[in-house]
Amino acid sequence: MSNLPEQSLPRRSFLKGQFLDSLKSKKVSQQGYEAIRPPWANLANFLEKCTACDNCINACETNILIKGAGGYPEVDFSCGECIFCEKCVQSCEADVFRDVTENAWEHKIEVQATCLLQQGTECRSCGDSCEMRVIRFRPSLGGIVEMTLNLESCNGCGACLSVCPTSAIKIQQAN
Repeated sequence: MSNLPEQSLPRRSFLKGQFLDSLKSKKVSQQGYEAIRPPWANLANFLEKCTACDNCINACETNILIKGAGGYPEVDFSCGECIFCEKCVQSCEADVFRDVTENAWEHKIEVQATCLLQQGTECRSCGDSCEMRVIRFRPSLGGIVEMTLNLESCNGCGACLSVCPTSAIKIQQAN
């Protein structure tokens, strides 16, 4: 029997069989079922005001913005990371973004039990890609390094997601 999902499973995903972990896409495994909108998106009225014109998708320097459900832009961190270039905000003709002086979004990472460190194998790929130094490694006497997380510094860029060999890092809305 499979593990039931931790969060609410949309009906469409259920009918596609995504209640089984083996049928989840890499994007859903890393980011969950709820779409992550572009940085600085005003989530309160994003779907009402967004015209799905693709300007932000075409302007994205790292190509992490994709056309999601309903044609609305969403982030796919399996393609790379957000460098917060603000091109999506600048290219938008509709009023769907907040001021860029605010935090881009409130997403934070979470390391799952499938992490190689938790399995006894040393791996530092996530820490090497983390520019904000959220993921650090502390040497352990007579053993492998220990991971420490400083989630207050996490800007949700997603750099650690695509480099993880076991897809053990998830990103989700901070509560």
